[in-house]
Amino acid sequence: MPGAGKYTWRLNSEIVNDPTQRENIGASSDEQLMSEFARGSADAFTALFCRYRTPICGFFRRRLAEPSQAEELAQEVFLALLRSAGRYEITASFRTYLYAIALRILRAHRRKTIFRAMFQGAAPPGYEPSERSGTESALMLREAVGKLDGIDREMVMLREYEELTYQEIAEVLQIPVNTVRSRLFRARRSLQELLALPVRGSAGTQLASAEEHP
Repeated sequence: MPGAGKYTWRLNSEIVNDPTQRENIGASSDEQLMSEFARGSADAFTALFCRYRTPICGFFRRRLAEPSQAEELAQEVFLALLRSAGRYEITASFRTYLYAIALRILRAHRRKTIFRAMFQGAAPPGYEPSERSGTESALMLREAVGKLDGIDREMVMLREYEELTYQEIAEVLQIPVNTVRSRLFRARRSLQELLALPVRGSAGTQLASAEEHP
């Protein structure tokens, strides 16, 4: 398989900003494209990159104290995808597979950041959520999410921001789907209390209505 660097540099400089290339992505499913890429199709990887580059960058921007690092970590996700293509098997949705890679890279980045901070004698920076919205309700919601326990925070963000299903969240975090349902329910109740808003408030309403849709 060609070198990973060749793919990423070509994608960044030529393909992503080319509207003709974006139109040629086609109607193939993610799983079909990944299978084609595993068999050597560079065009299939291009299609997947174009579909998921922005969502994966957003995944990291919402979780990093330094959002400028999002692009770099997103590149690592696609490099990992390149390296693992030959081992890919359709046992879950491609989206689940990709976000699981992103989560592993995020956790590795956090461990390195904490180690460096400890080595330098400084306090490690805060993480989630980092991206700020111009609206007051969105800002309050993000700050409240940041106060949840780690696993609950990750489940809420995967559900509300990445819009993963309960089943996909369970597969990404490797926990039972019923655990996802129960912990998300409790996390949303906690958020409503942290927000100190009635359920009819804008942020509270979004969380309450989300509970009804698996």
